[in-house]
Amino acid sequence: MAIEVSYIIITPYSLLKSRTGGIIARLMSRTDLEFIGAQMLAFTPEMAERYARSLEAMEAKDTGKMLADYVRENFPPREDGRKERALMLLFRGEDACRKLTGITGRLSPYSPKCISAGETLRDTYADVVEDKDNPGIVRYFEPAVLTPPDLREAINKLSIFADFAENTPNLVDNSLGSAPEDERTLVIIKPDNWRCPSSRPGNIIDMLSRTGLRIVGCKVHRMSVNDALEFYGSVQNALRSKLAPKIGEQAKQLFEDKFKVSLPENAVASLTESVGIPYADDQFSQLIEFMSGKRPEECTEEEKKLQNSQAKCLVLIYEGPDAIAKIRSVLGPTDPSKAPGGTVRRDFGSNVMVNTAHASDSPASVEREMKIIRIHQNSMAARIREFLEECK
Repeated sequence: MAIEVSYIIITPYSLLKSRTGGIIARLMSRTDLEFIGAQMLAFTPEMAERYARSLEAMEAKDTGKMLADYVRENFPPREDGRKERALMLLFRGEDACRKLTGITGRLSPYSPKCISAGETLRDTYADVVEDKDNPGIVRYFEPAVLTPPDLREAINKLSIFADFAENTPNLVDNSLGSAPEDERTLVIIKPDNWRCPSSRPGNIIDMLSRTGLRIVGCKVHRMSVNDALEFYGSVQNALRSKLAPKIGEQAKQLFEDKFKVSLPENAVASLTESVGIPYADDQFSQLIEFMSGKRPEECTEEEKKLQNSQAKCLVLIYEGPDAIAKIRSVLGPTDPSKAPGGTVRRDFGSNVMVNTAHASDSPASVEREMKIIRIHQNSMAARIREFLEECK
């Protein structure tokens, strides 16, 4: 089968109701497709109309019209200028359109009995309410997610989204529910969550949703070695100052136990320098390799600039009152073994390094870290264009 690229759009209502994590958990665990892009979009009236017209042109006329009317009503900004958010997720792989359509499920407004009890996304999250006295007349309609039914429609819709995604800001300002005093924070769902198809990324997002914060920015990001070195640069000195002396003491004890001799106390300083520092630096290199896919000492200067396709992260920007403290409370301490039950790191972390997610610890860190991961840039449009070029 041919390699295809297709998308899922999580609707503004699904985002508002914090269903994002549940939807992503289903998508990531029920398909072998590669997750290659994500972007939070604030539709302009013009883009909403353009997308609506493309939905109306679908072969399934009744469904197409309902979806088009839904987009016209729910995707443009409110009258007061506040923006609605829609999250677009991009997937690549064999038979991608059929697989995503299968996970999404059918939604026939005239056959509500066809909707089963939770097998698909729409079974769980969508609603169709018909008039009791006039079957066939829909009183309420919420599709939960949107996805093209086949490759032809995928190419058509992706052609529309390529320009819009490239030219729209990656962070949504003045979104519905925002306030001037709101704070923003950065979360990175780390590479260990993406090594195999799993519900973990969605479950983490679902846990973070209990903060009541809004996601206003999202991107798939791959750190280069240089990115990781800049992001975690302060960790190296911390490891040297805190870890190296402990290793020096342990080395002294092991030497004495092995050879049945007593070393002078000043031997600890020597062992800290000769054993502890190299050990701390190795731990730092392992951290850089974990986040970027390569150890810095094994790379040329040119290789350090390159992004590694195997080290994928998902970057999320949350917004709301006390966002930094709320996210860090749900995330838990750096060491998962010391994290309270019900926190992200307690449930999903393995150790201090492989602790499943990162969250900024201060407003200054938010600004610094957003700059390093280039939050205002998003590669999703480029991934779309690459596929469209392949289809020519």
